[in-house]
Amino acid sequence: MRGVYSAIDLGTNNCRLLIARPTRGGFRVIDAFSRIVRLGEGVSSNNKLSDEAMDRTIEALKVCAEKIARRGVTCMRHVATEACRVAENSDEFIARVKRETGINLDVISAGEEARLAVMGCQSLIAPGNRNALVFDIGGGSTELIWVRVHPGQRTEISGWMSIPWGVVNLSESFGRPGETLPIEHYDKMVKLVVDHLQAFEDAHQVSSVVRKRKTQFLGTSGTVTTLASLHLNLPRYIREKVDGAWMKSQDIHGLSRRVATMTHDERAAQVCIGPERADLVVAGCAILEAILGMWKVPSLRVADRGIREGILRGLMQMEQPPRRARPLYHGGDRTQKKVEKNG
Repeated sequence: MRGVYSAIDLGTNNCRLLIARPTRGGFRVIDAFSRIVRLGEGVSSNNKLSDEAMDRTIEALKVCAEKIARRGVTCMRHVATEACRVAENSDEFIARVKRETGINLDVISAGEEARLAVMGCQSLIAPGNRNALVFDIGGGSTELIWVRVHPGQRTEISGWMSIPWGVVNLSESFGRPGETLPIEHYDKMVKLVVDHLQAFEDAHQVSSVVRKRKTQFLGTSGTVTTLASLHLNLPRYIREKVDGAWMKSQDIHGLSRRVATMTHDERAAQVCIGPERADLVVAGCAILEAILGMWKVPSLRVADRGIREGILRGLMQMEQPPRRARPLYHGGDRTQKKVEKNG
């Protein structure tokens, strides 16, 4: 009997689980779970995970633990990202998670997060492209990964950067939940992110490569999938329609502005946004506008896949599950250059 694999991606905003069995050339998902937990709520102001946020997250992880036990998982990797990288009390939280749910969480570095994101969505890089910019708009940070595409669709990470703004901390910096954000504040959000993106442009000269074409932008985040749902006028979120969809940059700019100028209640009433994302989607739109404004590409492809899929791919390529790792991120310069190869 083939093994059963599980992957948890615990981010600043979401807790996500996938359970899958390997198939020829891939895997089949047999169970999944996703819940908005806002683990990083307030971390930007006091550098600590709040008791309320930890309680919410542990309740979600208990659901994950029940599913993992029920499905008879034999190989697993469960990771936490930005909120746990920066919070002063993350070690206490990780210990509490182990004690109350039995789940071991590895706090991974921004570089490992970038590698897993590329592994998870690289099959959506269209043939013929020589480069790709993969980006993941998270809750507490945004990862940018510059990828070279070699013959046979082999990918090589030539550089990555994690900027310290995601939908949770950017939202908290410009308003309170339930408020309608003035368009002037939205423009300030965009400019703030653009200022951080300049370091990535300086390091990799993305603009000059984009002008030569054969460069694809690939967005993997709740912001991008939400906007794709709105663009497609879906009556509800339908992953099969969203994952792999293409959107023109000019359509994204127009839609982002329209969402940003809605009232909170108007956003909450949108089926594909809902009350849980009504506050955060504006900051996500600002980050997305900053990326597309910095680099003039005609379109981007939407990925409803990422870290969890990357974890599953990595586990299934290994004969043995990885040993529990110590946290790899200890602060310092968040702009890195390195080369990694994904098979």
